[in-house]
Amino acid sequence: PSLFSTMLKSSKVIFMLWINIFSQFSSGKYNIRGFSVRFCPTEQQTVVLLPRSPSASKTYFPIPVDHLEEEYRLRSADDGKLFREEYNVSTPRSGPVQSRLANKDDNKEKNRYPNILPYDHSRVVLTQLDGNPCSDYVNASYIDGYTEKNKFIAAQGPKEDTVADFWRMIWEQKVATVVMLTNLKERKEDKCYQYWPDQGCWTYGNVRVAVEDFTVLVDYTIRKFCIQYQASDAAKTPRLVTQLHFTSWPDFGVPFSPIGMLKFLKKVKAVNPPFSGPIVVHCSAGVGRTGTFIVIDAMIDMMHAEQKVDVFGFVSKIREQRSQLIQTDMQYSFIYQALLEYYLYGDTELDVSSLEGHLHKLHNTFANGDRVGLEEEFKKLTNMRIMKENMRTGNLPANMKKNRVLQIIPYDFNRVIMSMRRGQEFTDYINASFIDGYRQKDYFIATQGPLPHTVEDFWRMVWEWKCHSIVMLTELQEREQDKCCQYWPTEDTVTYGDYTVELKGDTLCDTFSLRDLVLTFDKQTRLIRHFHFHGWPEIGIPAEGKGMIDIIASVQKQQQQSGNHPIVVHCSAGAGRTGTFIALSNILERVKAEGLLDVFQTVKSLRMQRPHMVQTVEQYDFCYRVVQDFVDIFSDYANFK
Repeated sequence: PSLFSTMLKSSKVIFMLWINIFSQFSSGKYNIRGFSVRFCPTEQQTVVLLPRSPSASKTYFPIPVDHLEEEYRLRSADDGKLFREEYNVSTPRSGPVQSRLANKDDNKEKNRYPNILPYDHSRVVLTQLDGNPCSDYVNASYIDGYTEKNKFIAAQGPKEDTVADFWRMIWEQKVATVVMLTNLKERKEDKCYQYWPDQGCWTYGNVRVAVEDFTVLVDYTIRKFCIQYQASDAAKTPRLVTQLHFTSWPDFGVPFSPIGMLKFLKKVKAVNPPFSGPIVVHCSAGVGRTGTFIVIDAMIDMMHAEQKVDVFGFVSKIREQRSQLIQTDMQYSFIYQALLEYYLYGDTELDVSSLEGHLHKLHNTFANGDRVGLEEEFKKLTNMRIMKENMRTGNLPANMKKNRVLQIIPYDFNRVIMSMRRGQEFTDYINASFIDGYRQKDYFIATQGPLPHTVEDFWRMVWEWKCHSIVMLTELQEREQDKCCQYWPTEDTVTYGDYTVELKGDTLCDTFSLRDLVLTFDKQTRLIRHFHFHGWPEIGIPAEGKGMIDIIASVQKQQQQSGNHPIVVHCSAGAGRTGTFIALSNILERVKAEGLLDVFQTVKSLRMQRPHMVQTVEQYDFCYRVVQDFVDIFSDYANFK
């Protein structure tokens, strides 16, 4: 009997093991010794579901905002162990199983993912068409805001055959704002069907959609549509719908910094008119990024109202309205990161009309008993941690000698990578970083002034990245110290390794020299314009801002004529003056486009992309002063719109 029972137990174990293997294989993935093996079953793609919480009884209490920094630090320790724990506990053991309508045969094909379905009690119900009971279905759910019931509609990204339903929902729900948090394709996978025309107009079902305007910015694109419902009896009064499309969410994970998302969220709040219907928020499945956005919005509102945040409580609550909201512990911790960023630095955006008053406040060390001076504002920037662990390539022994200043080394995630020369290791490295512009990612290359042994690398970088503009912000020598090796000919031509540079013209403007250079490699040529700014004194900052405004305008004009390839900007180390020039380029571009500026966040963003950008409090102050000079020169506010 004992032998028989042992054999029976073993058979049960083997049987259960095979059941488990079969279920893993049928879902399209299996894990063998840590390797994730993915198969390709023919059925519809699914979204990985949240794990069941092993300790659903545990709860987390609201956090007072003045404890937020400490709580974030504690949860981030040990590779975010406590974030993972809290995220898993917020996952309900069993949600209300109320997706009967979504599972009807006529509705199944309308779902992008068969396991992401709206609950019956909170789904958006459309009007029925021609008496068809299933025509009222769309994969979308009402979601509450902080205090506002049904503030949002969380929806899947439309499929080709559900676009008409999507626009019908927008019309029927009186939606004025659509938030899109995915790109149409990611990692070669279709994430969302393009549900709007690129230009002109198109009719989706009974809704005519016409493109009115669009604006492309570095993190998001704004599109404005005029929509009109064309009923059988008569066309309805047209309405304006604004779509804000966040384009900077990476294929994997979460945005590197929450700055762009917070700026985006503020824009969403600003454009959504009062008394309009819910804000439609969608990604691909309408749960992960969508939930992240909604929670950040609600918790910022709670922060203002109660001086505390309750991420755990709010996530638990809205998951009763749509399953699977917030899909990864990375998204969960990103919410906290965004809230901490908002709490620590607040809203530092200014309208140009309030700049003069803000500058007066900054230059008075004390106001209302609190120190709010320029030094305090700049100190917040210098307190930012330099991520030395992300500088491995620049710190390799073979690359150290290519760095002019050992403290200013590019981060690995955005360093400029060159082609590796055959048989020569480490030849892909140069001390240079890609930096985002106002409208375009990687619009600038911030680099050091070339050393004698890196001049060829400099020209190789210019060639490989198709650069047509170089901005130089230092003299070759200052205070009897070498600041930059001369990398262009004084006359005729000079050869640097495989690259030949010819001087075609040299013009002296008010504060800068303009050189036309012809760069030749492998019998191909390219025209390069070299802007050499002479208005920066050896110590301190330029006396006035007009020279900087002029050179920025000249560079922008050259970019428009030559195509928007990266602009190479350098001083000596590629951080102080370089950062100031790039900051001002981005700030002035925004002032012209929107009449708004945010010096603090602009510089903070630059410092996250390259250490020590805008190096001194004088350079930081200069950014403000140049904007004020710009406003004074173009004093008619209409110039900014």
